[in-house]
Amino acid sequence: MSFEQALSGLNAASRSLDVIGNNIANAGTTGMKSSRAEFAEIYASSAGALGGTNLGLGVEVGAVAQQFSQGTLSITGNDLDVAINGKGFFQVKSTDGSTAYTRAGNFKLDKTGAIVTNSGATVMGYPTDANGVRQSFDAQPLKLPTGAPIPAKQTTKMAADITLNAAAPIAATATPPTPIQTYGTSLTAFDAQGLEVPVGMYFTKMANNSWQVHTSVNGSDPSTSTPFTVNFNADGSLNTATSPVPSLTLASPNDPAQTFPITLDLSKMTQVNSAFAVADLSQDGYTSGALTGIKIEDSGILTATYSNGQTQSAGQVALVNFRNAQGLSPTGSGYWVETAASGQPVHGAPGEGTFGQLRSGALEESNVDLTAELVNMMTTQRAYQANAQTIKTQDQVMSTLVNLR
Repeated sequence: MSFEQALSGLNAASRSLDVIGNNIANAGTTGMKSSRAEFAEIYASSAGALGGTNLGLGVEVGAVAQQFSQGTLSITGNDLDVAINGKGFFQVKSTDGSTAYTRAGNFKLDKTGAIVTNSGATVMGYPTDANGVRQSFDAQPLKLPTGAPIPAKQTTKMAADITLNAAAPIAATATPPTPIQTYGTSLTAFDAQGLEVPVGMYFTKMANNSWQVHTSVNGSDPSTSTPFTVNFNADGSLNTATSPVPSLTLASPNDPAQTFPITLDLSKMTQVNSAFAVADLSQDGYTSGALTGIKIEDSGILTATYSNGQTQSAGQVALVNFRNAQGLSPTGSGYWVETAASGQPVHGAPGEGTFGQLRSGALEESNVDLTAELVNMMTTQRAYQANAQTIKTQDQVMSTLVNLR
């Protein structure tokens, strides 16, 4: 008489309870994926059995399968918290140099400016230029320049979107004559050291559809500058053919001898029957600035904000996927590693192809269904008790045989 079937049932039920217990224990773990025990029956041999008389030897746990269904997204408001809404894994480099993958996006910033996980693994990303254009799919550690401010940038071009009043009198015929400063505006440029260079532009109507432009630098008298002329078409748009705009020469406040040229774009200027108005002024220079904040966009672009008002991209969060995610091997701390069963990782970016989008300021909760796990626990407990009862019954039968007279 054999107890093997019942013993195998006890072992299988015990392992299933271990899996269920682990699921319940990690119900609050960010990015955790639940598992389930999958059973398989055991036979000594199916060959040679006649009439279905080959009795089974019990049960075994065939596999502990991971369930990679989407977890609920929980809003946290933390800029470095990020969740994957869809397929994909974050790629990280562990402290021992090995590569791992995770769904937990509760990232931190270490003292060197690197984006890391709670266990110190470095988050990997793709390099981008300052405007967020990806340069390659060669994953590298995401790092922000926290140790030093970004350097100043010298202004190279300026643009103005200005509306001139078509009904304004010609300056020379007005009584009294219209002063140069009547229609004007100013903009701040920057030299190579990030020092501010005030630039003024003043407009004087010389004739119908024709205006003279005087400039001033660092507070100089605009009347002493060499003016240039802008002409307008019948519809009020700028006549670019007869309105060549020269480059301006600016001087550093530290040393007036240190000059630098800039281009001036006035192509959006118009002349209509409306009061003088400045719609937009822009220039491409800035002073140095320290890091004040970071944000991860839905596309994975890491945007850094600086005290000088500038924003620059510092990389893009890398995502990977696998043909068989079930083949990944869990290693703890919310990490999985590649195996022969999972296949090699397929690299991509958030929101591209089949990869999910990122949600900044949110975390993916565990996909454990506590109600289902508690029901499974009760079912497995009953299975354990039933197998124990089988052993008890077998023992009673054997005791009856031994006590035969």
